[in-house]
Parts: sequence; C-alpha cells; structure tokens
Amino acid sequence: MSNTSAQSDITFVDSEASLLLLLDSIANLPTEPPSLYMDMEGIKLGRHGSISILSLYIAPTEKTYLVDVHTVKETAFSTTNSNGTSLKTVLESPDIPKVVFDIRNDSDALFSHFQIYADGIKDLQVMELATRKYSQWLVASLTKCIKNDSPISPIMKIQWIQTKDRGRSLFAPEEGGSFEVFNERPLKPELMEYCQKDTSLLPGLYSVYNAKLQAPNQAFWRVHVRGATKDRILLSRSPRYDGHSAGMSLGWLDWMISDAEVAWASGGDIDEDDRRYTALGDDGLEDDYDDGSARDCAGWEDDMVKNGEDF
Repeated sequence: MSNTSAQSDITFVDSEASLLLLLDSIANLPTEPPSLYMDMEGIKLGRHGSISILSLYIAPTEKTYLVDVHTVKETAFSTTNSNGTSLKTVLESPDIPKVVFDIRNDSDALFSHFQIYADGIKDLQVMELATRKYSQWLVASLTKCIKNDSPISPIMKIQWIQTKDRGRSLFAPEEGGSFEVFNERPLKPELMEYCQKDTSLLPGLYSVYNAKLQAPNQAFWRVHVRGATKDRILLSRSPRYDGHSAGMSLGWLDWMISDAEVAWASGGDIDEDDRRYTALGDDGLEDDYDDGSARDCAGWEDDMVKNGEDF
C-alpha cells in the first residue's frame, strides 16, 4: 500500500496499485524543462549490489515518489497501466527526459538486475563539468554542486546538509550505521526525507547548468554533454565496468577537450575516447595514479559512503 507524508509530500510506492497511481501521475508531463528527476539508494549500488529505493521527483507537481524496489522487485518496472506505460518504458524512452546526478551506477544496477536500457538521460554531473571554468580533471560531487551552484537560499542549503547528516548517521558505517537500513520496513522517516531532499534540489541545478549550455557559443559543449552521457551509459553496461573504483572521480584532461573541439569544428565525430570517463578499475588507470587524489574533490567521500565503499 502507498503511504503519503503530507509534511514532505512523499508517497511510498510498494504495491501494484500504488505503482499504477504513479504511472498515471507521470503521463503527459512537459518535457522542456524536464519533469522527472531521479536518484537511487541501495547496498553497493550496481551489478554486485542491489537497489533499495528509486526516488522520483515530479517537478510540475512538486511530489516525490519513493519506489520500494527492495520489496516489489521486478514488479516495480514491469507493472503496466492501461496506456501501456511502465517504469521500464519510461526509463528506456529517449523522448522522456530523466535528470540524474551521475547515471553510471544507476544504469549498471538497472541493466544488470532488470535488463533496463536507460535512455533520455540528462546527467547533471556531466553538465557541471562541461560548464566549469576551472580544471575539469575531477568530477564534482552532488554536495559540492549544491553548495556552489544551487539557486536555493543559504538557509535551505544548511537544512539540506542537516537532512543528509541525519540520514548518514543511520547508514554510514563509520557513524555506526549500516546500508541495510535502506531495506528495513517501514523505511525510517529520516531516510525518506534524505531521499526526497536530494531529488527535489536537482531541478535547480538543471536550470543553472542548462542555462549556461544554451548560450550561443556553447554548441560544442551541448554536443559533448550528450555524447559523454551516452558513453557513460554504454560503459556502465560493459563487463569491465567497476562502479566503485577510484577512476569514477576522473573527468577530462585539456588535451581530450582540445582534440574533441578540433574534431567538432571540422565537422567530424567526436571520438568517444576524448570524452570518456575512466571507470574500468585498475586496468583503466595510469600506473602512477594516486588513488587518494581521486577523492580530493569536495564531497567525494559522501558519494563513496553512499555506495558502500571503504576509504
């Protein structure tokens, strides 16, 4: 049965009936700007772990749906309404934009466990990297992006950090928590709010980064972002992908961008090697690469903890 929190406008989706209500609520939503903002929580999220919760924030209605994938399993994605729409068809549709922050492990988990080929993805981590004016060597964490770029007020940022801290105290091992808490039912209110807060702030980041990319002189970067996002999704399905490697924090080197700009300016295709993120584990890293430096970008530790990674 669905459980709705009036205070935070959160609906917990854990049955076929509540899934059908969710599917009906996302029918015929505007696509520009995107209406759907997504995140996932799980235990070592990816092919070797599991999905516990899929969070969907619907911007036009300002409602958050937390899909209990741990409980309903494949039913979460196979349940189909009278119009033939399921979460699987929504996630695979190139015509329905879904905004996420770092699609890689989400895509890995969806593909590995439920044979879902994610498409129509707008990756905020890639968009931030493309619009950044300083070094693009390392990607930014969600925490860093919210602190530096979110249009919300300073007070709301403090409240968001407090919400994250309350959630982390329950699941972060170094704080006495356990990721298994995401599979306990009923889901703790602190975790429901944790999931809701992350997705509800994504529209603001999208508006900031998209506005920069729509500038007349940003045509190259618009193409580069689309290609890099597709590359991330393809990479996440490859046998060698390691979503918990230090390489996950790598961005682009100057020579990669220079080569890609030359190819684009000459009318050729941008070589995917010029925009690909290293995420293949040790084989994809230089021999003298310092694992510690990969986590030097502010907030990277939060994401490592979220994915159950020791550091």
